[in-house]
Amino acid sequence: MQGAAPSILARLVADHRPVIMGILNVTPDSFSDGGQFIDPASAIERARNMIKEGAHIIDVGGESTRPYAGAKSATLEEELGRLHPVLPGLIELGVPVSIVTM
Repeated sequence: MQGAAPSILARLVADHRPVIMGILNVTPDSFSDGGQFIDPASAIERARNMIKEGAHIIDVGGESTRPYAGAKSATLEEELGRLHPVLPGLIELGVPVSIVTM
């Protein structure tokens, strides 16, 4: 598309500097945060704080992978049910949002 403004992500990459991704788990069994951000308001506030701390991208996950064993697979409906309430608020923060899924 000629004349279109570059996307935020394209500008980040074009800067040729490290890009920081903040990891936000919205699962009740997260190994990294113990399920602290399953409430949408808490998740969005955590993302806001990560951006203030320097994150350029927010990566949100709705299924725990528990690398040390014990992860229970989430159904598609469970994963979507965790993501849908937080995605609009994350997008409004103005940084790229990625979704990690199995």
